[in-house]
Amino acid sequence: MKKILLETSFSKIYMIIMVIITLLILGGYFSYAMFTVSKEKSNAISIVTGNLTYELLVDGEESNALTVPSNTVKDFTITLSNPNNIKARFNFYYLGDLPSNTKVGYITEEETNILPDEKGINLEKVDTTGSSNSYIIRVINNSGSSVTINLGVNVGLDYNDLSLPEDGHLFEEIISKGEVGTVVLSNISKDNIYDDGYDTFTTGKYPNNYVWYSGKLWRAVSVNNEEKTVKLVTQWNISVINYDDDSSVFEGSNMEMWLNDTTVDGFLGNLRDPDKFIVTDAVWDVTEDNRDLGSITRPDGTTTVTSSVGLLNLYEYQTSYIGSSTSNGYLNNGLRWWTLTPYNLSSGRYISEWGTTYNSNVVTPYGARPSINLKFSIKIVDGKGTEEDPYRLAEDNDINLSGTKLSSRYSGEYVSFGNGENNLYRIVSHETDGLTKITSAEPLKENGIFKNIAFGDDVYYSNTNMIGSFLNGEYLDSDSFFTEQQVNMIEDDTTWYLGYVASGASYKLSKYNDINMSDLTNSTTNTKVGLLRYGELMSGQFDRYGSNNDYFSLTPYSFKTNIGVITTNGLFRGSSTTTALGITPSLNLKSNVIITSGTGTKSDPFEIELG
Repeated sequence: MKKILLETSFSKIYMIIMVIITLLILGGYFSYAMFTVSKEKSNAISIVTGNLTYELLVDGEESNALTVPSNTVKDFTITLSNPNNIKARFNFYYLGDLPSNTKVGYITEEETNILPDEKGINLEKVDTTGSSNSYIIRVINNSGSSVTINLGVNVGLDYNDLSLPEDGHLFEEIISKGEVGTVVLSNISKDNIYDDGYDTFTTGKYPNNYVWYSGKLWRAVSVNNEEKTVKLVTQWNISVINYDDDSSVFEGSNMEMWLNDTTVDGFLGNLRDPDKFIVTDAVWDVTEDNRDLGSITRPDGTTTVTSSVGLLNLYEYQTSYIGSSTSNGYLNNGLRWWTLTPYNLSSGRYISEWGTTYNSNVVTPYGARPSINLKFSIKIVDGKGTEEDPYRLAEDNDINLSGTKLSSRYSGEYVSFGNGENNLYRIVSHETDGLTKITSAEPLKENGIFKNIAFGDDVYYSNTNMIGSFLNGEYLDSDSFFTEQQVNMIEDDTTWYLGYVASGASYKLSKYNDINMSDLTNSTTNTKVGLLRYGELMSGQFDRYGSNNDYFSLTPYSFKTNIGVITTNGLFRGSSTTTALGITPSLNLKSNVIITSGTGTKSDPFEIELG
């Protein structure tokens, strides 16, 4: 397969031209993606960074084909439109109806024309016209037969001898490693970028702004124009907790404490190397605003808080969607979650599963989507920014982990564990030294349907109540859930905390006697398999409303007459213990469990075995 390669760096243009024998006409005018170049493939990733169009002109007229009679020289012009004005390397392929005995000529990188051994067809770059984005290509037909060159044809990756993709896209691209803010904005079209003079926001329903960091999938919300820091928010609700007991003031609230708790029980304490990756003295604008979506302006900084981790405010959410419909915004994840913005002294603003905003008393437990600011110097080293292939950050893009202890890994990372349709788990924490607590990535299924079971006779979990008996009996013994080798990886005796959290009280009370965490609760049980408690990491929903299932927690609710449940829309509520609901088992894996392969993402979970 022969190819034409044109390269532009605005001042310098290289071209390698080779001819393909098969015919395919795709037309004369196309719109494609444009990319930034890395000269060394080892320092490059494939990524879309902007919009580019090209037009093919023959004798001044738009055309998709150039016919060159025998013993004739003919010129055609390629004109590129580069609205983002970014240096681009591009490959241009063409197909010709060539005589079967034709010898094909081409141009070397030194722009020296190489003649064929016998008469044939030669091509050469003649000049640029009008701007550095217009090129004249000359076809010299010495073949003795008329030849038709089809322009605007099969185009694709031609970098270090990589072959033409089957779909024939114009650009399969190369972008250099770079600071996360620069790369993220380069990958978003201008129609999906909003600059308010302070921050540049990504907008729209499907922007490629996914980032994988510390075991969690994030969205890149904005880049600060001055500091070049990048604000991220988790794609899903990492947990479910109340905002506070009586006040919408963020500073000192239950929410602020949970987000910035540096112990194993909080969010920050389970984040990878926060001092290295994130701005630990970030300023969060928590100014009160009772206006409706669509009329909210940038908060004026009347009330701010300095913390490592925060939430998004309502203005930041509003900038994510285009037009008047919140369904056109990527931050609408189909779940309920708190924002930073107060409505009044006792009520806060939350986003509903439909993407609209409502006001609620701060004691109500809704989803928590932590937000952080990545330092400007953090670099992207891999990924395309898509959900399936998110950006990967330098020093968080671990490979070759074979032999590594699972206990060294991070909350949120995926583990291949279990059989059949229930074979994906996530790391919760390392609550017990040396052990790795995991939970099923979604509620258990049976023949494709979520499995429901009653909790039991009262609100206290044990291996003898209905759900505990199932998890420590059939769940462990049935081949449909685990292999014998996997059961052997599970720690035999784990302490599960059953503390009661009253309305508006701190998440800490589900494990401790007081909010100072000086003493563990006396309400405990010891079993091999349990559930997650209120406020624990990875107890949020990880799919949209209507695509998941209500499931039980360990935490008693409402004066200990009901058991706490995480609902499909991301709310924590009480339920009768006799109601059949979903199950998300949790268990501890032994200290000698090691990784054999995988990177810990959803598409490439860790494979494990006993070391």
